[in-house]
Amino acid sequence: MLETLIARPSAPAGLVRRARVILLSATGIGGVEIAAQLDLSPEAVSRIRRRFVQDGMDGLFDRPKSGRRDHAVPSETIEQIVHLALSPPPAGRSRWTTRLLADAVGRTSGCVSDILRAQGLKPHFVRTYKVSRDPAFAAKVTDVVGLYLHPPEHAIVLSVDEKTSIQALERTQPPLPLREGRAVRHTHDYRRHGVLDLFAALEVATGKVTHAFSASHTAADFLRFMKKVARTYPDRDLHVVLDNSSTHNTEDIRTWLRDHPRVHFHYTPTSASWLNQIEGFFGILAKQSLSVTDFPSKRALLDHLGAYLRSWNQNPTPFEWTKPARAIIKSHKRMLDRISTAVH
Repeated sequence: MLETLIARPSAPAGLVRRARVILLSATGIGGVEIAAQLDLSPEAVSRIRRRFVQDGMDGLFDRPKSGRRDHAVPSETIEQIVHLALSPPPAGRSRWTTRLLADAVGRTSGCVSDILRAQGLKPHFVRTYKVSRDPAFAAKVTDVVGLYLHPPEHAIVLSVDEKTSIQALERTQPPLPLREGRAVRHTHDYRRHGVLDLFAALEVATGKVTHAFSASHTAADFLRFMKKVARTYPDRDLHVVLDNSSTHNTEDIRTWLRDHPRVHFHYTPTSASWLNQIEGFFGILAKQSLSVTDFPSKRALLDHLGAYLRSWNQNPTPFEWTKPARAIIKSHKRMLDRISTAVH
């Protein structure tokens, strides 16, 4: 059995070494010499022999290590920590910390961290939210999601919005490039060289983006962009998903829509711009093109964005919408119920 154990490739190294101690002992080799051969102490050799004499093969396997166990913290203490973490913090504090919780229950901060992690609680982590109060929320969600999941035949669905006030920022000192073991570094301060507005229309089916740059984002600028979009798709009905910005619903826009009946606007609910797929593209643009980039002028910013958009359109990537309207409306209702009954 010992020889079979040693020959097994998957056997733990410690177990194999203890088996070798017994086999060498069986040949009459002394404990000091065995210790020297296997890089053990004579005391360890004696302990292994004793375990084998007492328990046979079972005595060679790893035994539970001494030290603190998960059950070393009573369940009452765990419940107390969880209750405190979910309760308002002490006066003058914005949140509970592991040290504050540890002081309150007489444990170490490391112990508290382990318990919070096991319970899935993160008092240090904060996210923002905004629930739409639009009375027509359900109808608008059904309309927009219907366009995503079941687009009309022989028509183009576009997601339109503007990314406003893109700043041409130049760091006050040159950035230090990436090196082995060292991240890219740049100064915290910068010089401003003006702002640029980007109008974009994402073709939902293909991911292709039609865009225009502007020094402002007035209703006239938006109308000028929509005329460009209409020229880009001259022979198809256009269903345009957009938010409730005041520039999207002026009298000039309504007049233009009456003169172009093939263009249909579909508004997202208020405080629900996440329903507009172009927002996902803007997020990618910010991370891949604008993050930590120096622009010595507005012209440099414009050229940089133009290069990115040309590259995107060479291999456009559409977004796949999977969540049905019914699930969104149900989740929205749950959130409304929560904030209307929340205890502050």
